[in-house]
Amino acid sequence: MHWTRRRLLLRAFRKRGQLIPVCDRTGQIGKADILGLASVRNEAERLPYFLAHHRALGVAHFLVVDNDSDDGTRDLLAAQPDVSLWRTGHSYRLSRFGMDWLTWLMIRHGHGHWCLTLDADELLVYPHHDTRPLPDLTAWLDAHGQPAFGAVMLDLYPKGPVADGHYAPGQDPTEVIGWFDAGNIATKYQPPLKNLLVRGGVRQRMFFAAEPERAPTLSKTPLIRWHRRYAYVSSTHSALPTRLNRVRGREAGDLPSGVLLHTKFLPSIVEKSREEKRRREHFANCALYEDYYDALIANPDLWCPDSTRYDGWRQLEALGLMSRGGWD
Repeated sequence: MHWTRRRLLLRAFRKRGQLIPVCDRTGQIGKADILGLASVRNEAERLPYFLAHHRALGVAHFLVVDNDSDDGTRDLLAAQPDVSLWRTGHSYRLSRFGMDWLTWLMIRHGHGHWCLTLDADELLVYPHHDTRPLPDLTAWLDAHGQPAFGAVMLDLYPKGPVADGHYAPGQDPTEVIGWFDAGNIATKYQPPLKNLLVRGGVRQRMFFAAEPERAPTLSKTPLIRWHRRYAYVSSTHSALPTRLNRVRGREAGDLPSGVLLHTKFLPSIVEKSREEKRRREHFANCALYEDYYDALIANPDLWCPDSTRYDGWRQLEALGLMSRGGWD
């Protein structure tokens, strides 16, 4: 694991030249600021709410890589006074799905900060997030010697064909895609990285029922008090050193955890799936996911009689999808 981490850090150092500054406002970053990081492409419809939601939680500055957007994303981000922006036209897949770029930015700007690393289609919620901001949570984690905070990604979807609704930029996505699968989540311990891998949800039910081991991983560790020698291994699903992965389960102890509301299935998903099938940038072995993209392009209805309507963090805690742990 030590040599794996060094290799990942070296990759990030080598890829730093792929990032071209658009607007560098990192001089504004305060010593105690919580930073948000993301690599995005053509996310102009999601970003207004994404930024507003995480600002409200307490993210003070965003470090964003724009991967060759052509829908106005770059101009939207450049206009935000709390965003530092870089652009690149290089391969998302060959950058470890953006993680090489973001690792370099965390090495350069995130050392010593709590860093929240997300995709543009993820919204962090946690116990008391509506009344207690992120600095309260990170202060509790610091006081208990816990350098990381875990979350489970929860796929949200509409009732009816996915492309038939309407979403306006800046709107709360849960008003359009307010349903999820609650009862088919399974965990598996992975000894090498000492983490709990979580799978399930609507994507497993609809697209990977015959091969559940190919279903997307739902467990993530999006919030870490960063050190320049840390590295994510696979997206934010796991990190090194391995102590950063002790964020849930019996071994981790009585720790709080959260949920990433996954807004992938907004009405634009059909057109985005057509584009991603053509670009072949989102999976290491793209050929294995041809059927997945074809199913999304067909405008499926993901809802079923067992679907659950989203109703806030207390509901998610009651369902066992997040925990207050010792943070009351």
